Amino acid sequence: MVKEGIAGDDLLHPTNDGVEKGTAGDWVTNGDSVRSAEGQVTKLYTRRWFMVLLFSSYSLCNAFQWLQYGIISNIFMYYYNVDHIAIDWLSMSYMLVYIPLIFPVAWLLDTRGLRLIALIGSGLNCLGAWIKTGSARTDLFGVTLFGQLICATAQVFILGMPSRIASVWFSSNEVSTACSVGVFGNQLGVAVGFLLPPVLVPNIEDKDQLSYHISIMFYGTAAVASLLFVLVIFVFQNAPPLPPTLAQAAQHSSGDQYSYKLSILRLLKNRNFILLVVSYGLNTGVFYSLSTLLNRMVTTHYPGEEVNAGRIGLTITVAGMCGALITGFWLDKTKTYKQTTLGVYIFSMVGMLVFTFTLDLGYLWLVFITAGSLGFFMTGYLPLGFEFAAELTHPESEGTSSGLLNVSAQVFGLIFTSAQGEILEKFEVKYSNIFLCCFLAIGAIITAFIKSDLRRQRANQEMAHIPLVPCHNVDVQYGSVAQRP
Repeated sequence: MVKEGIAGDDLLHPTNDGVEKGTAGDWVTNGDSVRSAEGQVTKLYTRRWFMVLLFSSYSLCNAFQWLQYGIISNIFMYYYNVDHIAIDWLSMSYMLVYIPLIFPVAWLLDTRGLRLIALIGSGLNCLGAWIKTGSARTDLFGVTLFGQLICATAQVFILGMPSRIASVWFSSNEVSTACSVGVFGNQLGVAVGFLLPPVLVPNIEDKDQLSYHISIMFYGTAAVASLLFVLVIFVFQNAPPLPPTLAQAAQHSSGDQYSYKLSILRLLKNRNFILLVVSYGLNTGVFYSLSTLLNRMVTTHYPGEEVNAGRIGLTITVAGMCGALITGFWLDKTKTYKQTTLGVYIFSMVGMLVFTFTLDLGYLWLVFITAGSLGFFMTGYLPLGFEFAAELTHPESEGTSSGLLNVSAQVFGLIFTSAQGEILEKFEVKYSNIFLCCFLAIGAIITAFIKSDLRRQRANQEMAHIPLVPCHNVDVQYGSVAQRP
């Protein structure tokens, strides 16, 4: 909403210039919303889109490295002469490393801001990619594992960023779309991770030729990661000069001292948020397991179809990106967080059931269709969880709430991937997928019990109706308030 004050007015009056303006002189609201010395409370900057797109780009690169082994697991098993568990752990390392590191990283995000986290995340992603360039030899599995662990550490500095970037840079009518764009990069990286490795590394027996193809993949990834790291160094900003919303202005201008420990405790006492943490973890954990083991599922029924396994994964992810963008636009227009989240969850479960019972019918074209339907809802759900959490937990930090969501996802991802891998070894693919369907059903039931307590929307509506009072001894900057003599 755009507002402008006139000297002597108690209330703001709407204009259409995209910012909120006040009178000449210094103003604060009587409800902690603060004006700048120039008279502006909020402003939207064009550069906000570049910030979220740059983040999405290095998130893409990191997500690609997560799946570059798993989607051609049979080739890497042969190349390094290791079993399937070792290759599965190259993917599961992303989940394992996240769990102990997310809390200190979330604290850094809350206390030091976006830029430091972006520098560390993109820098570690670049370092891990270069370490892996030295592992294109059959006896250097340990080096590739070490490089993957560095990339896994980088992921901890990436996954919690979308909702925070959306909140810090975007208006209340754009936050869901912006969060979807942030998650979009990670999903696109997963899509590229499904598509490129089977193309770049063919299933051949000559290990010298395999070394050459693997080197091309590793060096190409390192080059892209390096370019993105340089861009982050010179371009990425911590926050705009003025906040984008009245709720952000009030939150950052308050004099309350931030306590990360108290924030965690408040979140753990929030019943609706805890229910969302569990349901989000179940859905995303299923997606992690499905992504990690997709190659084994497809090649069991369609031997020699590594490239098509990657294309099926690509179909799942691209459909999910479309779903994420559509749901983001839908939420910005309707604010129906609970209804949309529950509907998408139910369709994810239905999609998984259909995929399960059509995978072994012998029609590869049908697998593509059912996989796309599954992906539209299952991967489309990911940004929904972030934004619903931000609504349920306002004014707590989005980095903290999204961090707890991702901890749940990593824990369930580890459990589901390990369990489904064992079921695949001992039983049929169908039974391993039915195992996942059961937990999606549980997650849908849990989602139905979440109360739609949209605190962030309520805060924006309340701040829009609070009158402004003059205050001539306050200097204001985004994130700080200083008393003037």
